[in-house]
Amino acid sequence: MENYLVESFGKPLTLVKRETPTPTGTQVLIKVQACGVCHTDLHVWHGGYDLGGGRFLKMSERGLTLPHTLGHETVGSIVSFGNEVKGLATGGHYLVYPWIGCGACLNCRNDDENLCTNTPRYLGIFSPGGYSSHVMVPHPRYLVDIGTLDPKQIAPMACAGLTTFSAINKLGARIKDKPLLIIGAGGLGLMALSILKALGGKCAVVLDVDPDKRAAALKAGAIAALDATAGDINAQITAAIGSAPDAAIDFVGAPATVQLGCAVLAKGGRCIVVGLVGGEVTLSIPPFALRAISLEGSFVGTLAELKQLMTLVQAGKIPDIPIQARPLSQAANALADLEAGKLIGRAVLVPAEEA
Repeated sequence: MENYLVESFGKPLTLVKRETPTPTGTQVLIKVQACGVCHTDLHVWHGGYDLGGGRFLKMSERGLTLPHTLGHETVGSIVSFGNEVKGLATGGHYLVYPWIGCGACLNCRNDDENLCTNTPRYLGIFSPGGYSSHVMVPHPRYLVDIGTLDPKQIAPMACAGLTTFSAINKLGARIKDKPLLIIGAGGLGLMALSILKALGGKCAVVLDVDPDKRAAALKAGAIAALDATAGDINAQITAAIGSAPDAAIDFVGAPATVQLGCAVLAKGGRCIVVGLVGGEVTLSIPPFALRAISLEGSFVGTLAELKQLMTLVQAGKIPDIPIQARPLSQAANALADLEAGKLIGRAVLVPAEEA
């Protein structure tokens, strides 16, 4: 099998050829058909997250050891499986749920494995992922059958789609009352527009600093796409929505975007932060009580939510998002383009013969 490894944080990926492993017990070996390139890959590649104030959350302190294979948005076909696996056949095409927990902590026992508090085994984060020809999945319960759907389109659902779906889910009926504010028109922001429509929401006003991404947001159905750096941006948002927003989702997660998301909310509004650009922010405390606003985080989603999302996808309610298919050998270039903000939609790595 071929793996593109992180051998040193921030350094170019290294191609390593290894013997393809044999699954045992409940393990399932899949041949990778598509693997999305995600901003989280950048954080893992660089070794952690900027906490602001000169602080840095190191992946090595969270349990990641090198060398490591990135890639948590994976679709593959079943090659083989261990002797404890029942009712599964080779050749099927599956989306892999990567947010696998320890299985023992309270959150894992409550089916919130993505919030594992012990030793998470997230594929591509702490366990080998999809920047490879093959991936070992610890149990068939983490496989979601995609039938005849396009693996390139489905791969981003494991993170970009799931993260967006879970964040929108947290807003409940608010999405149906009036338009949502979406901060960031990258892959997640564009996907949010599709998912919002599928869930019966009133669409959204989108903010981004990049005119090309604003154009993509309008094409994807945004009712307005505004330059987040405009001096009167709060007024523009209120005018586009018809009033101050009741809810905002920040897919950037930078100091300026968090401040904006909180400042523009109506009384009782909620700002959900998904993005991980990093840094720190200073916020006045009294407005949280006086305006009854809330600031909340959202991290990917549960296996149950991924299955709910895939039901919408399989019903044709989630249109395709812009995809750039690239051969696995260009994984490092895809990461570089993502970091430079050159990608519209999502980059997806595929076997060379399918690129």
